[in-house]
Amino acid sequence: MVTVLGSGDSLLRVIETAFPAADIHVRGNEISATGDPREVALIQRLFDEMMLVLRTGQPMTEDAVERSIAMLRASENGTSDGQETPAEVLTQNILSSRGRTIRPKTLNQKRYVDAIDKHTIVFGIGPAGTGKTYLAMAKAVQALQSKQVNRIILTRPAVEAGERLGFLPGTLYEKIDPYLRPLYDALHDMLDPDSIPRLMAAGTIEVAPLAYMRGRTLNDAFIILDEAQNTSPEQMKMFLTRLGFDSKIVITGDVTQVDLPNGTKSGLRQVQDILEGVEDVHFSRLSSQDVVRHKLVGRIVDAYEKYDSTNGTENGTHKGGRTKRK
Repeated sequence: MVTVLGSGDSLLRVIETAFPAADIHVRGNEISATGDPREVALIQRLFDEMMLVLRTGQPMTEDAVERSIAMLRASENGTSDGQETPAEVLTQNILSSRGRTIRPKTLNQKRYVDAIDKHTIVFGIGPAGTGKTYLAMAKAVQALQSKQVNRIILTRPAVEAGERLGFLPGTLYEKIDPYLRPLYDALHDMLDPDSIPRLMAAGTIEVAPLAYMRGRTLNDAFIILDEAQNTSPEQMKMFLTRLGFDSKIVITGDVTQVDLPNGTKSGLRQVQDILEGVEDVHFSRLSSQDVVRHKLVGRIVDAYEKYDSTNGTENGTHKGGRTKRK
């Protein structure tokens, strides 16, 4: 019962907060709920799902309980097709490394991961913190370890977010390195850090700016283009046409955080109109509900979306760059 209810009944408190109209009582090894029949049925389904997760040996966290409740409510309200259960989402292992397991935490994340298995080109589009890049990296490492591919290629456009590269000290590589640092950080989470320099020296893992992809054909590789909202339409076409045999491409980006100069169209925005519906190309769209960082990140994303829709702005500013004054 401690694993079901949580340390100090922490999980029980999350459930009671989510179902304020229902009375939940625990006596010994028995849990009873009284209230609206639909709410009671949801509580029963929730505990059934929690038990399925716990039987796999995976602990339940407060965050996992909240996400399970959200999935069950979406299924109940008809806003989700309800094919996947919370237990199926929360127990899908992608990669186990250094004592921790990487898993999807939301329904959309599970569908994104499944799409990577099924399709050759997958776009993961959504706000910051939804696991777009991290889950793609985990799938890349999994594909490499299971010998589905011979190498991983990670790339990003080197676009300044208001800062200028030219003023940074050092060689070209040292100037570019900060752009690629988030990709290195994710690799360190998933592989033995001592093996990364060896794999990079052998060309098994390549981390490079997008410009370095021009003129190449990438066979037998898992290729990830990160921060794709900062590609121009020409760069996006160039990158997509690098696809070789037995390769897979995952393109991730957040169309609400474009750092391109004013007047430059985002290749990630345009490509949705061009490739939507093309066979073996899949668009996975994540939302603030899929943010797996601090809860406040999801609220910040929602607040910006609400402000932009009310004021006709983009990221709180007009297209010309000035903030709207009230």
